[in-house]
Amino acid sequence: MRDGRKVSVVSDQGLARTRLRALLTYSLQPTAYSLAKRLAGRRLRALLTYSLPPTAYSLLLPALCAPAAAWAHAEPGAASGFLSGLSHPVSGLDHVLAMVAVGLWGAQLGSPAIWQLPVAFPLMMAVGGFLGLIGVPLPGVEIGIALSAVLLGVMVLFEVRPPLAAAIALVAFFAIFHGHAHGTELPAGQSGLTYSIGFVIATGLLHVLGIAIGLLNRWTAGRLVLRGAGALVAAGGAYFLVSAIA
Repeated sequence: MRDGRKVSVVSDQGLARTRLRALLTYSLQPTAYSLAKRLAGRRLRALLTYSLPPTAYSLLLPALCAPAAAWAHAEPGAASGFLSGLSHPVSGLDHVLAMVAVGLWGAQLGSPAIWQLPVAFPLMMAVGGFLGLIGVPLPGVEIGIALSAVLLGVMVLFEVRPPLAAAIALVAFFAIFHGHAHGTELPAGQSGLTYSIGFVIATGLLHVLGIAIGLLNRWTAGRLVLRGAGALVAAGGAYFLVSAIA
């Protein structure tokens, strides 16, 4: 009789455990799934926030904001416009000097200037490019471009550290001249939108190059190299300035 009761108690306990497991499985599964989903979302956001440098967002933003029609094969001149815009900033040494100097100076100044300057320049350059595309005149464009290389090179050479707002204002001001020059030189028959996207991306890449070189600033010998680069930029800008005035 005792053995029978013992078997019955054991079976009841086993049945209770089975029901408890089932209850936990079906009642907690949605909650566990929700928590896991929430945790994964937080980790993904953290990964995107801390793994991508801010400059990367400035490079991706124009492409992400572009409408799908801009990339369609059906639009005449879209692909050629993008390639023309992508190659245009590197076709002139005066543009290259100034854009690399923005990255050099940002790296010298450190955070947050290291990403705010390379973001401010393409944004304001896009404004200048729009003005050039619609035919709004801007006097002294070539002088402004050359002068930007001179002043930015001097800033790097002498390690000038103005207030952040002043540095951003200086960079943004000269960006309008660079953008206007790009906008007025849109090749005939090509898409103005994809052309603009191309030269903004190329500008961002030149900024990244300047930042990469500017990372030498963390070493004493690297600081001297960086100041020498600033001297070269200023000298090149002075050459183009004389040519523009003459």
